[in-house]
Amino acid sequence: MDLKTLRTTARQRMKGYCRVCPVCNGVACAGEVPGMGGVGTGSAFRANMEALAKHRLNMKTIHDVKTASTSFSLWGDTLAMPVLGAPMTGVSYNMGGQMSESEFSEMLIAGALLAGTIGMIGDGADPEMFNGGLAAIASHMGKGIPIIKPRQQDEIIKRIRQAEEVGAIAVGIDIDGAGLVTMAMKGQPVGPKTLKELSEIIKATGLPFILKGIMTPVEADLAVEAGASAIVVSNHGGRVLDYTPGVADVLSEIADHVRGKVVIFADGGVRSGADVLKLLSLGADGVLFGRPLATGAFGGGSDGVSFLLKKIMNELVQAMLLTGTADVKNVSRDIIYQY
Repeated sequence: MDLKTLRTTARQRMKGYCRVCPVCNGVACAGEVPGMGGVGTGSAFRANMEALAKHRLNMKTIHDVKTASTSFSLWGDTLAMPVLGAPMTGVSYNMGGQMSESEFSEMLIAGALLAGTIGMIGDGADPEMFNGGLAAIASHMGKGIPIIKPRQQDEIIKRIRQAEEVGAIAVGIDIDGAGLVTMAMKGQPVGPKTLKELSEIIKATGLPFILKGIMTPVEADLAVEAGASAIVVSNHGGRVLDYTPGVADVLSEIADHVRGKVVIFADGGVRSGADVLKLLSLGADGVLFGRPLATGAFGGGSDGVSFLLKKIMNELVQAMLLTGTADVKNVSRDIIYQY
């Protein structure tokens, strides 16, 4: 498998929905929701890329770091790297419909496992989206994480029970999906949650619980108070609210508030191993990798997903060696250049 062939195939199969641009930066697809773009002007999508781009790495080559450890422990599982597949759904209305939701979920989960890590599955207006993802997790001995939309309380708890039944290692809500246009278009009620409602949901399960869509220190503190095991600093890929800041711009302040209290994931604009290292330096414990994996799935199935994740890991190792970083569990903020 090679990157050029993978991208060419994906471009053909996703024609009219994703251009598989040379740089996936949200410019060509601005406003295309449904689709793969950012909402409105696409500013929030681009902000994720711009925030990462303005953080530069200090190159260091006189040191004793000869090898780099990317091993990452997560709730009893040891992963090859601190990079997980982000939850994605909506093949029919976001990606062109050249495969089913079940096939897509299987590729994401299987591909992540081939690369030594874990994938997440998402939720959507069509029950096939969540159920297909659950089936993929079940077929791989529970090695996956379902993320549920911020639906009504009973609907969320019903889906948590399904996650428990398939043996998922964790479960969560992408609370940043509260205003998702595509859910509203399909008549699926979603919305914000109160602290009491979140606490009720989290107490309903013994699984580690993830709150995805935290963008301020105050809400990070509330996530801890509600009992979350992990947060994802994320603006939903810029798909729900225009003009939000980029994830890399808000991450360090959030991490300063809750580091050590919850696992901190960052999600938004990751395109390389260097991006991963930047986010780890800014305070993340792990990183989610999203849109490019759609290209991987459409261009090369589970092998395509694995190929892109392994590429990220190789780039991460290179960036670690060239910044004097020995272990992903201890990434210094000093590797970020201060203007």
